[in-house]
Amino acid sequence: MQFSVVVPTLNEADNIDPLLTRLSALDLPAGSFEVIFVDDGSSDGTPEKVRAWEGHHSRLRVRLLERREKPDLTRSILAGVALARGDVIVVMDADLSHPPERLPALVAPVLNRSHDVAVGSRYVPGGSTVGWPLHRQWLSRIGGWLARPLCDVNDATSGFFSFRRELSSAIAERARGYKILLELLMAGQGKLRVVEVPICFHDRTRGTSKLSFFHQWTYLQRLMTLAGGTVSVGTASRFAAVGLIGVAVDALLFQWLMSSGAGLALAHIMSFFAAAAMNYSLNSKWSFRRHHEGYLRWDQFGRFLTVGVFALLMRGGVLALLVYGLHVPSFLAIFPAIAATAAINYFGSAFYVFPDKRNPPSLDVRWRVASFGIVMFAVLLRLVYLGVAQLIPDEAYYWNYAQHMDLSFFDHPPMVAWLIWLGTSIFGNNEFGVRIGAFVCGLVTMGYLYALARNLYDKSTGIRAVLLLAVLPFGFVTATLMTPDAPLMAAWAATLYYMERALVADQRWAWLGMGLAFGLGLLSKYTLGLLGLAALVFVMIDPAARRWLRRPHPYLAASLALLLFSPVVIWNMQHDWASILFQSERATGIGNKFSLQWLFLHILLVLTPTGLIAAVLALLPARDRDPSHYANRRRLFVIIFTGMPLAVFFALSLFGAPKFHWTAPAWLALLPTIAWMMVQASDLRSIAVRLRAAWKPTIGVCLFFYAFAMHYVVLGIPGIPYAGFTEHYFWREATHEIEQIAKKVQRETGQKPIVVGMSKWSVATSLSFYDDKAEPMDIRGRNMFGQNASMYNFWYPSEPATSRPIILVGMKPWQLEHDIEGNDNITPVLVQPGTVQEVAIERDGKPLRRVYYRIAQGYLGSREN
Repeated sequence: MQFSVVVPTLNEADNIDPLLTRLSALDLPAGSFEVIFVDDGSSDGTPEKVRAWEGHHSRLRVRLLERREKPDLTRSILAGVALARGDVIVVMDADLSHPPERLPALVAPVLNRSHDVAVGSRYVPGGSTVGWPLHRQWLSRIGGWLARPLCDVNDATSGFFSFRRELSSAIAERARGYKILLELLMAGQGKLRVVEVPICFHDRTRGTSKLSFFHQWTYLQRLMTLAGGTVSVGTASRFAAVGLIGVAVDALLFQWLMSSGAGLALAHIMSFFAAAAMNYSLNSKWSFRRHHEGYLRWDQFGRFLTVGVFALLMRGGVLALLVYGLHVPSFLAIFPAIAATAAINYFGSAFYVFPDKRNPPSLDVRWRVASFGIVMFAVLLRLVYLGVAQLIPDEAYYWNYAQHMDLSFFDHPPMVAWLIWLGTSIFGNNEFGVRIGAFVCGLVTMGYLYALARNLYDKSTGIRAVLLLAVLPFGFVTATLMTPDAPLMAAWAATLYYMERALVADQRWAWLGMGLAFGLGLLSKYTLGLLGLAALVFVMIDPAARRWLRRPHPYLAASLALLLFSPVVIWNMQHDWASILFQSERATGIGNKFSLQWLFLHILLVLTPTGLIAAVLALLPARDRDPSHYANRRRLFVIIFTGMPLAVFFALSLFGAPKFHWTAPAWLALLPTIAWMMVQASDLRSIAVRLRAAWKPTIGVCLFFYAFAMHYVVLGIPGIPYAGFTEHYFWREATHEIEQIAKKVQRETGQKPIVVGMSKWSVATSLSFYDDKAEPMDIRGRNMFGQNASMYNFWYPSEPATSRPIILVGMKPWQLEHDIEGNDNITPVLVQPGTVQEVAIERDGKPLRRVYYRIAQGYLGSREN
């Protein structure tokens, strides 16, 4: 007998005859399989229906097992497996939702030993569902998505699958619920060969579904248990009871501190730690008592504090969003903030502080679960603080792009302006509207990087690659701030994905995607052109890819990219190629001096020391890597598409100083290899072993730094003054002070003053963004005095002489008196210029920054220097 079909039943009398009739009609050799019905106490005559077939059909062997225990789908299937005679087991439902006609296709991959498990899948090409209501389809989809981080199967909730019989012994005794496939896959620890066979799933036409809320909750609970968490109804209910006590302590202390005059930051931090200390004591001794030794363990307490600090910093963002963004009273805002904190604390406690040590998952699963949690935290952290952290001047500058929409701009292509225009059109001229484009670009980058890493290695590597992108500085920062680097990173990742599909996987359709991604990337930043150079080098070196030179696809892709890039070409034609000439000169570096040491320092900043060491090792040859032809081509792809951009930056740094973020996108091609190396136990070099150990603290430190920095600039940290970077921040408060000065001058003179930002663009653009839109100031750039002011040279190319008052605003005193070279080209064109004055900017009595201004009674017009 080749295989056994196990069919669990509970009140399926109307479906027995149709099911067995269709099974007996299959074109399979007589006696090649048996059908075992395992009944869980049916009361509608199901056992009698099955007995009518037992021993009465020459082609079909039918057997019946009646269980007397409490109905449980997993236990029923395992009981049927124990009774089976076949070496291959097939599990299917009795309600005809699983098409019996797909049985030969489902069992063939396991019978021929090419695979260990074959899954009848609704969610692969060729699969579908028919007759299911929309809510059932979504529940099924969500169940599959939740299981995706743990296993590489699209339809992990399928009830129609085949497997080698000996695999059933690995399923844990405590397995329960209705999704035994998930138990089987997790028991395989990622070593099973799994194939998904498309099926058309039909909703039952007879009988009633046994699926209930209890089954769904059991599935979720078991899913989290398999992931290594101590999640159960008991722990959740006890944690909730402790949490209610903590809420009372937290909220009452918060209200008392606020009424006593403490600031929002101090009140919420003090009340949090008071409640957290009590919660830890009760949770360790009661909620998670089965996973606690009964005495204080400092390592466990340290993990609890780690989770608590991250929850606290996230909670600060929620509070700021509610109080400052949505203007919710603080005494009400504290409760949603506490709820957000409780969710982080619970899952952090279940998976990190009190994990399940009796049956821990494999290292691969632990990394998957950790990656999922960390990436979710990083994404939510950005989303929460997105609209409450003030813009830096660079973002305000690009917002001004969107107020002067054009085909392109002097110092950058137009993509950043288009994204800001779209975001602010939907969400308004606020920080969230400006930055939402960067947030979406970050998600797009994650998606394409995952797909690239999956193609180069596997899905586990793809998940870890997304984790590294989320926590390394070059990935987190570019997905947080709305600069040209945000769409550049998305386009760079997309271009790499399509280039790998075209050049390595030899898929013709990928050239269309590459043309689109390359063109959109050039609209984001000219730097993406380096990938074109890398592609040319790869094609010249790799013989298999060289044949594309004789095909039309690359040239059509290049034409499509050029068509998308045409707005920039048109703008440059209209402006004497100003942007092309500027970027060509800028590409030689800034400062015209040897700056290789700065390049290495910048790489260290964007990658962290751990990331830099990992990058070096990833670029070096290793003897234990896969020697196959595909692996060699894959490695060549990674080296060229990382090495060529880095070589260009290396050459430029010999003659000038590149900016610290220029190299950021170049690491996207190497990130999958770094992620792959994170769990490779075969590399026994001491540096590799130490590197794998260094990733955990590096990830924790990076994530803490981002959360701490955001909390610091939005709410502050009690006892830590603002210092160091405040010249370029807190422009909302600074703008308010300048508005008061401008109103005072207007009252005294009867004329509206002209406000001039005396930096290249930072001051003018920041004042423009945070200016009162109801009564805006008249703001200009320093090009009024013959100094370079970037796009202000185009927006306001000249300013005629006027008797209106002039208010010069700068971040440093000397900016109001002379240019960077010491030439006084300012005072001679001002009428009755006053002295430079200083104003201290404060918030809630706390010093933030200083700003300088100078008032004149008129302007004589520009002069030739």
